[in-house]
Amino acid sequence: MTVTRHTMTDEQRKSVALEYLKAFDRGGKTSGGAPLLDLFADDAQVYFPKWGLADGKAEIGRMFGDVGGTLRSITHHYADFNWIFSGTDTVVCEGTSHGEHRDGGAWRAGLPDWGAGRFCDVFEIRDWLIQRCFIYLDPDYGGGDAGRYPWLRE
Repeated sequence: MTVTRHTMTDEQRKSVALEYLKAFDRGGKTSGGAPLLDLFADDAQVYFPKWGLADGKAEIGRMFGDVGGTLRSITHHYADFNWIFSGTDTVVCEGTSHGEHRDGGAWRAGLPDWGAGRFCDVFEIRDWLIQRCFIYLDPDYGGGDAGRYPWLRE
């Protein structure tokens, strides 16, 4: 089998990453109604803090189910995203969100300033598919872990 590489512009890679983020706000569906996993290559990797590294679509689906099961809703703030392009495949999105944890705790980036809602996702996108997505954020959406940090108790 021949390896194919379709040349993509930065804006095209950005559109794939944006579709991925918007799919979370739609409960795991793309704008065309397809499952979120359709945006990934079969052998893609995704990293999420406190979950680890998921290899391949089946494991990525399990990870998103585990993480998504802790949330009632999430909304990303698209107008405030900071996009960084590096090399031929790498797209970085720094942004904010708000939502509600399954235990009823709402969060919004900046309220409080140390709380959940800020994120940075590093993507590798080729051939219109996400090959790699490493997610960097505080997964304590409900703020329940604050007691372990002395500077937050003050």
